[in-house]
Amino acid sequence: MRRAIPMHRSSSSTVRRGPGGRPHPERPRGVAEQTIAGQAMVARTLALAFAPLHKLAFGVAIGTACAVIIAAVTIAQPLLDPQDRTGLWLLSNYFVGYEETWRGALVGGAWGFGVGFVGGWFVAFVRNLVLAIWLLVVRARADLESTRDFIDHI
Repeated sequence: MRRAIPMHRSSSSTVRRGPGGRPHPERPRGVAEQTIAGQAMVARTLALAFAPLHKLAFGVAIGTACAVIIAAVTIAQPLLDPQDRTGLWLLSNYFVGYEETWRGALVGGAWGFGVGFVGGWFVAFVRNLVLAIWLLVVRARADLESTRDFIDHI
């Protein structure tokens, strides 16, 4: 028969059960371990910050937002402004088939998705390109800086 081992918790260490049910003291994390954990967290955060945007997903998101906005404004315009002071009819100069009707809301939504998709895809492409060039320059400068005094050590 096993008897229970009283477990006392102190501020310096905690006790947990190891293999076989025996108490297994867990040592507190040291400064070095905390620093390594902090560096890993910073590395994960930077990796997310500098991750490239998915061009297709960004284009679909922006295109969907533009389609919904144009369709909603077209539908709400006769209800909110029956005297047509908004100048929404000007979109017919850019979007073939656009009118201030229910059919025009669908046509405007389709055009809005197309234009928004192309714009979103292009923004993601340019952002990824600028970020890649910037990271290339930063890495090149760091490499040059680290080898600047190479000849002095020979």
